[in-house]
Amino acid sequence: MNGKQGSAQFASLVAIAALVLIVPMPAGAGNSAGPSAAQRGRTMALAISTTSFPNGGDIPKKFTCDGADVSPELSWGGAPSATQSFTLIADDPDAPVGTWTHWVLYDLPASASSLTEGVSKIDELGSGGRQGRNDFRKIGYGGPCPPPGKPHRYFFKLYALDAKLNLKPGATKQEVEHAMQGHVLAQAELIGRYKR
Repeated sequence: MNGKQGSAQFASLVAIAALVLIVPMPAGAGNSAGPSAAQRGRTMALAISTTSFPNGGDIPKKFTCDGADVSPELSWGGAPSATQSFTLIADDPDAPVGTWTHWVLYDLPASASSLTEGVSKIDELGSGGRQGRNDFRKIGYGGPCPPPGKPHRYFFKLYALDAKLNLKPGATKQEVEHAMQGHVLAQAELIGRYKR
């Protein structure tokens, strides 16, 4: 091998090495710096759950007018950081007279993440929050009480709001929904079923 051939081979090796060094790495490969910007930007969605019955399943008699008529346990998480209060509305869209309201709570504090089973049927809760009037014309929770026949669906809808509503206790669902307009940051729901 003469000097010219050696120089040419060396130049070729340097060029190949340079190409290897600039080949792009697959996304995320060799990344020890943590999650990507896209992954860091993801936030958990608002979600509501209960240990009282399976989502989409049958509501036990205990939580209905055929039993103790106590409210189910509820818990939630994933609220947006700008949340200032929560509202909860439970209703039955399958009622013969149109959607029937079973429970209205509002101004639950942003720090709240659950409601225990059997919330007292009083205007203002000790932990914060106010209860509205249901379609039984009573304050607090009124459980499923459908006429005999097909199962009815009961929606428990949770809203994360960017403000407190500051409504007096005893507000109706319509008053609460009107006050919420323009303030809903996120919504979650779960469904239970009951038939007699």
